[in-house]
Amino acid sequence: MASAKSSRSRPAGHSGVFPVNAAAGAGGSDGGVQLADKLKIFKTDNFDPDAYVQSKCRAMDEKEIRHLCSYLQDLKKASAEEMRRSVYANYAAFIKTSKEISDLEGELLSVRNLLSTQSALIHGLSEGVQIDSLATGPEGSAEQDISSVEDQEPSEIWKWSTDFPDMLDVLLAERRVDEALDALDEAERIAADAKQKGTLSTTDILALKRVISENRQKLADQLAEAACQSSICGVELRAAASALKRLGDGPRAHSLLLSAHNQRLQLNIQTIQPSSTSYGGEYTASLAQQFFPVIAQALSDSVEVFSEKSAYTSELVTWATKQAMSFSLLVKRHTLASCAAGGGLRTAAECVKIAIGYSDLLEARGLSLSSVLMKQLRPSVEQALDSNLRRIEESTAALAAADDWILTYPPTGIRPLARSSGNLALQPKLSSSAHRFNSMVQDFFEDVGPLVSLQLGGSAMDGLLKIFNSYVNLLISALPGSVDDEVNLEGLGNKIVRMAETEDQQLALLANASLLAEELLPRAAMKLYSMNPVSKDSLRRRGPENQNRAAEQRAWKRKLNRMVEKLRDSFCRQHALDLIFTEEGDTRLSAEMYIDMDNTVEDPEWVPSAIFQELYAKLNKMASVAADMFVGRERFATLLMMRLTEAVMLWLSDDQSFWEEVEEGPRALGPVGLQQFYLDMQFVILFGQGRFLSRHVHQVILDIIDRAMRAFSATGMDPDRILPSDDWFIDVAQESISRIGGGRARVANGDREVNSPTASVSAQSVSSVRSLGSS
Repeated sequence: MASAKSSRSRPAGHSGVFPVNAAAGAGGSDGGVQLADKLKIFKTDNFDPDAYVQSKCRAMDEKEIRHLCSYLQDLKKASAEEMRRSVYANYAAFIKTSKEISDLEGELLSVRNLLSTQSALIHGLSEGVQIDSLATGPEGSAEQDISSVEDQEPSEIWKWSTDFPDMLDVLLAERRVDEALDALDEAERIAADAKQKGTLSTTDILALKRVISENRQKLADQLAEAACQSSICGVELRAAASALKRLGDGPRAHSLLLSAHNQRLQLNIQTIQPSSTSYGGEYTASLAQQFFPVIAQALSDSVEVFSEKSAYTSELVTWATKQAMSFSLLVKRHTLASCAAGGGLRTAAECVKIAIGYSDLLEARGLSLSSVLMKQLRPSVEQALDSNLRRIEESTAALAAADDWILTYPPTGIRPLARSSGNLALQPKLSSSAHRFNSMVQDFFEDVGPLVSLQLGGSAMDGLLKIFNSYVNLLISALPGSVDDEVNLEGLGNKIVRMAETEDQQLALLANASLLAEELLPRAAMKLYSMNPVSKDSLRRRGPENQNRAAEQRAWKRKLNRMVEKLRDSFCRQHALDLIFTEEGDTRLSAEMYIDMDNTVEDPEWVPSAIFQELYAKLNKMASVAADMFVGRERFATLLMMRLTEAVMLWLSDDQSFWEEVEEGPRALGPVGLQQFYLDMQFVILFGQGRFLSRHVHQVILDIIDRAMRAFSATGMDPDRILPSDDWFIDVAQESISRIGGGRARVANGDREVNSPTASVSAQSVSSVRSLGSS
């Protein structure tokens, strides 16, 4: 049995019983078989652990032994932690089983005492029968025995046995407990000695034992009555419990000990009455000052009387758990209920933090009640958290209904980001609803700070993602084009949002979302963990958790950015559709506009098509406005312009009706139409390079040109002979760029932003299209 238990307790991997270098060799497809063969030695009946370890360590050098010792220490810690988690996972069953074991031990002790009493009675009866049989013997011998007994004087033991009941009554009446216990123990010893030596008759021995048993019960009842008195002090309580334990009634002693502490606790908490004017944290602290010291004192008394590893530990844990649940119920009823309903997150968090703080003091003494408290208090705190988040969402939505979508510095009454009033560069420029959202989020993270230590930080972060997503949906609904978009309006309910009519207002929507997602919300979230410094020991214990926290924060920030991208895509889609379609719904970018040029235009004026000129003008204007709105976030503004260009060009690339007309229509694309199309595409490349054009869209444009030239080549004509030189296209395009942009000429020669994602794209790359299309 011992060997089987030893083998089960060892893990299947490298557990220290093998040399360090042998653990790595157990891999592969046959690793399991080899490991099973190695483990057979531990299952044999003649396995000697000491001899096995000595044989293995003799072949190891000092470095391997140190590594093995370190590994065994880590394994020991991991095993202890795993056992602790297992106990917590099955806590209720563990407590129930321990209680049943404790009760069973008490019942077994009672049965043993009962058997001892019955055995004594049986022996007494048998000896009495022997005496009676002796009395029926020869008359002469009986008379001789009687005369010999009459001649003997009473012995000292017989005299003591006759005086013992009176002496014990005096000790019990005077409550001299220790002397009474000593007297009972002495009586037990004398009775056993007299029975062995025959110094007392069987009748006297039975009478003595009956007196001992009756007075033991009388003393036990007297001690129990004293322990139930509300006026008993701690020393007297421990003395009574110790005396009961000495009498052999340990279960009753421990139960009375806990009952006395519970009685004292109930009297103390009656003096604490919550009022409507009292502060929730104050009531919780007062309540905790009554509950947890009593639990701690009960723990100390139990250890002092019954030792630390007694059979009554499970009963103590059950009692302490019950008291913790009673404490939680009072806190929930008188404090957390109102906090949860009214969104009083700060008060709720402080109450729970106070409770956990007192619980941690008990945990240092080996009694953990934090899980019990958190299970009871967590729902109320989560309800307060949800109420607070809902209040932020509703307040922000109310302001969005009247927001003029003009960016300003924080108004009076809203906390500044920087303490210095002269340092306006550090102040965020947002619209009124975004300022309100930011201010409430800052307050929210200050309130929710204590919840990090309660494993509720994740719920707070997820809740903030939810309300930020709701705010982004409000911003999307403020775009004029979103009125017809049922997807964007989903979940808004009856919320009314003021429309952002101008491009400046619409860019302000993006400025709100991007500044919140990239700077303000992540900066506020950092406060959540900076408010909860931990010791070096805690850092070592929570190493994996701390390592994962940075990754979780990065993932959280990516989710924020994806919500902003949703707003940006809606913005670009709306403006792209405004360019492509007229108010009546007619398209401004069709195949007919190029095909008809060969039949209707004799001497065309070579300029880019109106839609692409308007695209450049819109991008140029937006870039100028964005330069003031997105200070320090120029990359976001650049990506926004690129996304708008991408929306237009992808629409052209994916427009099936356009390409069906060009490639398969009754009228083919002619030389003039091809030249105009080629000019439009090169115009987009030239004005977009380094500022409004990504590498992906640049390749899309090249593919569009290639597709058009192949369609033209299908008519039997050579595009290289029809189209002018690349220099001609560049000159015409740059002239238009200069005219529309107000002097921004020579784009291809260096008017590129160094920090642009496409700064390395050369304008002359268009010249490669000619060869690509003719190949």
